[in-house]
This record gives sequence, C-alpha cells and structure tokens, in this order.
Amino acid sequence: MAKVKKAPRPKAVTPKGFRDYFGAEVTERTEMLHQIAGVYHRYGFEALESAAVETVEALGKFLPDVDRPNEGVFAWQEADEDGQGDWMALRYDLTAPLARVYAQHRNDLPTPYRRYAMGPVWRNEKPGPGRYRQFYQCDADTVGAPSVAADAEICAMLSDTLETVGIPRGDYLVRVNNRKVLNGVLEAMGLGDDQAAKDNVLRTIDKFDKVGASGVRELLGKGRLDASGAYIDGVGLSDDQAEPVLAFLTSKADDVAKTFANLRDAVGGSSVGADGIAELEQIGDLLAAGGYGADRIEIDPSVVRGLGYYTGPVFEAELTFEIFDEKGRKRQFGSVSGGGRYDDLVKRFTGQAVPATGVSIGVDRLLAALREKGRIGGTTTGPVVVTVMDRDRMADYQAMVTELRNAGIRAEVYLGNPKNFGNQLKYADKRNSPVAVIEGGDEKANGVIQIKDLILGAKIAESATLEEWKERPSQFEVPRGDLVAKVREILASQTEGQG
Repeated sequence: MAKVKKAPRPKAVTPKGFRDYFGAEVTERTEMLHQIAGVYHRYGFEALESAAVETVEALGKFLPDVDRPNEGVFAWQEADEDGQGDWMALRYDLTAPLARVYAQHRNDLPTPYRRYAMGPVWRNEKPGPGRYRQFYQCDADTVGAPSVAADAEICAMLSDTLETVGIPRGDYLVRVNNRKVLNGVLEAMGLGDDQAAKDNVLRTIDKFDKVGASGVRELLGKGRLDASGAYIDGVGLSDDQAEPVLAFLTSKADDVAKTFANLRDAVGGSSVGADGIAELEQIGDLLAAGGYGADRIEIDPSVVRGLGYYTGPVFEAELTFEIFDEKGRKRQFGSVSGGGRYDDLVKRFTGQAVPATGVSIGVDRLLAALREKGRIGGTTTGPVVVTVMDRDRMADYQAMVTELRNAGIRAEVYLGNPKNFGNQLKYADKRNSPVAVIEGGDEKANGVIQIKDLILGAKIAESATLEEWKERPSQFEVPRGDLVAKVREILASQTEGQG
C-alpha cells in the first residue's frame, strides 16, 4: 500500500509587497490618525467609513497611474449560476468609493457634503523599496461646492494638519496650481483637437520634476537620452509649440504678482487659461485673509501631479527638510500629500457634473517623515508586570492588576510558566516594562509587596561603578495597600529622568 504523502506545511512568509506592523508602529499610526481626524472634525467634516470592496465598474478608469480599468487593482469575479458574476476589487483609493457613496445617497446627504475617511487601500503594482501594495490614506473631500473657497479651505486644513502632527512651519510647503491654466497652455500651443498629442504633452509635463526644463524641452521635441543611455522618442513639436509649456513650468517668480504675469504670458489669449489664473488669485486672496502666507502655502505652476485626473486647482504638500538616502546622499524628503478638484468623478454615476475637491495624505510617508525628524520612534514603554510566585494564588495577582488598570495604569499578570522567576523578569525586559510587582509567600504573610523599578535597575547594571546610581534603590518593599501609589511614584520618576 502506497504511503500517504503529507501535505507540505505552508511557508510563514509575508506576501510580496506587503508587510506586518507591530505594537509601536500601530500605536504611532493610530495616534496620528486621531490627530488628523481632530483637525478634519474641527473644520466641520464628518467621518465616513465605506466598504473596502467595490465593483470594478464603480471604480472605473480613474486610477491615476494606469490606463486600463482593471490594471493596478486586486480584482476577482463573483461566481453566479451562469458564471457571469460582477467583477469586484479592493479599493485602490478613498476617492472612488466616495463618488459611489455620494451618487447612491445624495438625496439623504447635505449639499455640500463634507466627509473625511481613513483606512488601508490596495494597489496591485510592482513593489519596491518603501513601496507597498497596502498602505494607509487619510482623505478629506467636499462634494457639491463649485467655489474655489472649498479648494482654499482644503489647503488651509492641510497646512494645519501637518503642523498638528509635528511638522513645524518651515519644514513643509503646500504648493498650489490649476489644471485650467495648463488647458490654456495646450490651447496656446495650437494643438486643436489632437487629443493624442495633448496626452503626450501631459505625460511629458509629468516628467518635469525628474528631467527639468531642458529635459522637457527635448522630450517635447525630437527626444533625449535617458540616464541609462537609451534614446527616448519625443513628441515631435516645434520650438514655437513647446515654448508655452516651458513658460508655464518655469513661470514661478519670487513675487506672486510676477508669477501671475508670467502665467498670463504662457496662456496667451486662452479664456480657460485666464479663468484658471483668476481662480489661483482668488485662492491666494482667501488664504491670505486666513493668515496663510507664502511660508506655508504658495502658488507654484510646477505642481503637475496627476493633472489628467483633475479639472481645476491641484495642490501638493512637500516636506522641505533634507534626509540621507540609502546611499548616504542628501535629498529632500518630498511629497506626503496631494489633491485637487475633480468635477467629473460623480458624473459617471449621475450623468450630471458634480463639483468636488479633496486631499489625500499618505499616512505611512508622513510617519516616516516624523521618524526622520526624531519626533516619534523612540523606545515605547510596556506594561507593569505583576509576577506570579505561587500559581495557586492567581486570584491575588489578578486583584493587583485590576487595581492598577482601574487607576489608569497599563498592567498585566505574567501568564507564562511561572516556575522560573528569572524568565518572568526576562519577559518584562523584552516588553520594556517599567515596573515589576512581586508578592511571594512571605510578603503575603506580612501584608507587603516588592516593587522593582526595572528602568533604574537596568541603568545600575549598565553603570555599576557610578555612585549616583548605586545610592538609589531600585526595589522597594511597601504595604500591599500602597501598590498603586508606589507604582505611580516610580513611573513619575522615570518620566522625569527621561526629560
């Protein structure tokens, strides 16, 4: 009889492009989301939690980085009797679900509808260093408000949010542009109804931050050699046709009035371009009235992110401080947030144009920025550990931990094998516990407990020759009734020591 072959054990590996998050990272993210939600709520936005799964039809073709509807998403087909069920997908952002929600519930929602949403999104893209297929976004959007006052408000709120989470003024800049100005530039180029040529120009403009003005000029013309030595074919425009694009991308001046003058030259006689410039001027006036100067928010025509997706003002939050990359080279941290006006997204469902504007914050990148600045990522303190000296007296230890928790102190009873007391202290050390509570048979009989300052004990062990540590006791015997008071006292002294 053939021997039954055992099924192989599954490999304990994280799927490619995903990662696991442990205690401190989850806590830091939760705290940041709470801070961001506080700012959004203060601005009058309401929370919305939509489904993580949408129909592919609802998600549509609006994924900014790809051309095909299903590309870039994790999708599957629901099975029905005919095998023709709907295609479903994990959401790739929080904006497409908002469009579906608003179209579905618009008769019950106020207009404008102001909502914020937070949560993971999934993109079926090639992973890379620091680029994962699941990441957190934190969005705020106003649907149903055509006025650029809504765009200005989003920019102000973004500035306030960055400062609230710990990015000081001077370390960030919110930069604002307008898709309508670019449309005016396309008109000034004389491309007419040649949509393919316009799309090629848009794709070239998106490379501005990588190749600069000279690179864009080459790509709009005959082409250029890239860093690898490969030749990239250009759009094939004449110098005269390319000039409005270069004028647009390089129009930012030290004086905002001069920037607007340069933009007017770039759009020529285009009325849509003039409308876009007027909107930028209005946004600038509204922000100035609210006390948001150019040190926080500025008009910058070089902001070209996802311009094919947006229909009006666009904005991007960039962190301006320098960091060192993996090769030790200095570079700016870069963008952590972006958004803009997208008046066509809800129209897909309703057939009627519905104005909308919003912003999305990349939570993981913002957390990484705070770690770079040393604002988060320090050692986190674990719970007070109540050790177990006698497993038959677990009820006594449970009573102690309950007292500590009721007093607002994070605490736990050791639930491993209590036979080796040294292992209990090793466990507390691994948890980075500040205090251990000990009550053996003798302590119980005498109505006392031992409380060990684990942080001080570690310092004494490291610096045993220093008299300043030797003179300070790290373990105290106190009456059982003083448990909470003594633990609080030790925790307070540890906090002072860190300061």
